[in-house]
Amino acid sequence: MVASLSPEIFLSTLALIGAVIVVAALLSGLVERSGLPQVIVFLALGAVIGPAGLKLLDSGVDSPILRVVSTLSLVLVLFTDAVSLNLQEIRKSKLLAILVVGPGTVVSAFLIALAGHWLLGLSFPLAAIIGAALASTDPVLLRGFLRNPSLPAAVRQALRLESGMNDAVLLPIVLVAMAAMNGEHMKSSDWAALITKVLLLSPAAGALVGLAAVASLEFVRRRMGVRRDYESIYSLGVAFAAYSAAEAVHGSGFLAAFAAGLTISALDVELCDCFLEYGETTAEMALLFTFVLFGTSLIWSGLTIAGPMTLLFTLSVFVLRPVAFISALLPVGIPWRERGLIAWFGPRGLSSLLLVLLAVFDNVPGSRDLLTISCLVVLASIVLHGFSPFLLLRPARLKEREPVQPPPEDPPALPARTADSNAHESGETCSLACAFNPDGPNEVLLDNSEYLELDELLRLEQASVPVVIADARTDRTYNESDREIPGAVRLHPDRAALDAERIKIPFSAVVAVLCA
Repeated sequence: MVASLSPEIFLSTLALIGAVIVVAALLSGLVERSGLPQVIVFLALGAVIGPAGLKLLDSGVDSPILRVVSTLSLVLVLFTDAVSLNLQEIRKSKLLAILVVGPGTVVSAFLIALAGHWLLGLSFPLAAIIGAALASTDPVLLRGFLRNPSLPAAVRQALRLESGMNDAVLLPIVLVAMAAMNGEHMKSSDWAALITKVLLLSPAAGALVGLAAVASLEFVRRRMGVRRDYESIYSLGVAFAAYSAAEAVHGSGFLAAFAAGLTISALDVELCDCFLEYGETTAEMALLFTFVLFGTSLIWSGLTIAGPMTLLFTLSVFVLRPVAFISALLPVGIPWRERGLIAWFGPRGLSSLLLVLLAVFDNVPGSRDLLTISCLVVLASIVLHGFSPFLLLRPARLKEREPVQPPPEDPPALPARTADSNAHESGETCSLACAFNPDGPNEVLLDNSEYLELDELLRLEQASVPVVIADARTDRTYNESDREIPGAVRLHPDRAALDAERIKIPFSAVVAVLCA
């Protein structure tokens, strides 16, 4: 593939990768504060460098760059979905998880497939492909929405469960429908072999890679230690290794990537947190880069087919999901307003396009038409789901954030640190990182500006230095652990500085932060 790229295209692609990283970093604060859909910026960037703009790059459906990047992106989407799953949360909310992934997701796919068959005249296999693809929720569009502090907890939980698990249900539908299109005369034994590869062999390959990866990492951790940021890179390597292992035995590498992530989520919480802290950002950059490639020309092709039937089908997609989800969520006691938010916020985006691209790359007849239709739906979803939070969540924004415990007047007894003294052995990271005013009088008292040992904290206490112990563990580790430091304040890791300012932690104090 590299040999087929001209120097101009290679240079443009390299510059584009740099631009995506720079723009994403510079706009991250604005996007988080404003709630604007980040994807729009990168689609616009693609349009600027595409054939209608500067003519620097055109990533059409036959582009080798698009094929490689979209494959890597789908691997990362599935792996990130699985790693992000909180299995304890799933166990506590089994009924909700079953309803959003079962009746909610599957019925949505079925209804959209019927609409595609009736309104667009698609064959049943093609209708199944587009139904499954458009029932998938987009992780990039949804991530910013889930971080909105005014979002009700039940809505956040349901959408997080759905986005983490629905692709694992929808991908097999796409794979089986593709096989039906490419092998109309397949025997029953061929179908049995296909289902075995998709539902058994592929997840088994991924699970084995995940088990080997966790065991190897734990072995090295105990003997030499592994830097936390490198553990996230390690996770990315596991995802690609699982994909390759399944493809090598003629299975689905995508399902293997999901299975590997699920194995890590079940066995190694610390590795999950490392990936979510560092690797998730890397994965998001890949997804945004894919949006730029789509934005050069491909996604705008959806506008060229806008007509009565295609627009009616697009409208039906946004109507059928609420019909499926409101009905599916009847057994759980969720207020109607929150149930409506769950039903409405199922943004279609990159994951939908990637699932349809699987059929395009496999040369399934009629799949290119599916991609064009999906582009139209995705464009409508970016606008509708991207801007509707401004209207639907406006009343909730007036509410105050969750209360944050103020720092105690007297520092907590430092020996309480022993309550977490064995946390590292149990899978939690319990380093005490120090953040302090570099111009303050405490700097000379610290032997290490990054990590604090218990004896250093005791020395600070003896010197009458104000010390605040803050618990800034990730939500995942914080919720799953029953260990805590008495008297510690809770600083949310995503808004630690804002929380510290709001509860008025003095600049002269040493803040000992428990993080994981």
